[in-house]
Amino acid sequence: MGDPKYPRRMWRKPKRPLNYELKMDELKTLGTFGLRSKRELWKAHTELSRVRHQARSLLALRQEIRLEKEPILMKSLSRIGLVSNESTLDDVLNLQVNDLLSRRLQTIVTRKFGFKTPYQARQAVIHGHIMIGDRKVDIPSYIVTLEEEKNIHFSPESNIPSMLESTKKPETTQVNSDIDAGKESEEAVESSSTK
Repeated sequence: MGDPKYPRRMWRKPKRPLNYELKMDELKTLGTFGLRSKRELWKAHTELSRVRHQARSLLALRQEIRLEKEPILMKSLSRIGLVSNESTLDDVLNLQVNDLLSRRLQTIVTRKFGFKTPYQARQAVIHGHIMIGDRKVDIPSYIVTLEEEKNIHFSPESNIPSMLESTKKPETTQVNSDIDAGKESEEAVESSSTK
């Protein structure tokens, strides 16, 4: 069996963790994307720095070697939707952490199905209500490719779609009742002014 393996850390902490502006920016990003802890944000920062490091090292290579290695990186990034097919290495260097976080399954489910908060979408993903094609994916940080994005749907046994529909219907009936109440008040004002 061998010795137990201790996995490597997938993230690096910021160099100045007590910087006030950094802390406020991190908290805003956590709330926007519904992240559980700062560790998830640090993982995204680390992954993005790895991609940027690859782009910088490609820029330092000779032109012949660069021409054969650059399409590999660009193809992998365009596959997950971070850059377009016509992008250059400068576009890779300009990527922000929000670009990477917006490709997470949790964020895409929030946008696609209209959950009120990203935390609701996270709960739906963790509890197995979301499928990509014919397989359940219960990892909120799963990076969705462009081909998979079209195949995201609720699992057949999930009752969340009906719950989302029922929460949307009262809002429309509330708006209709407000419109009707407004018409009735206008009619009452007109009838009182004609008397």
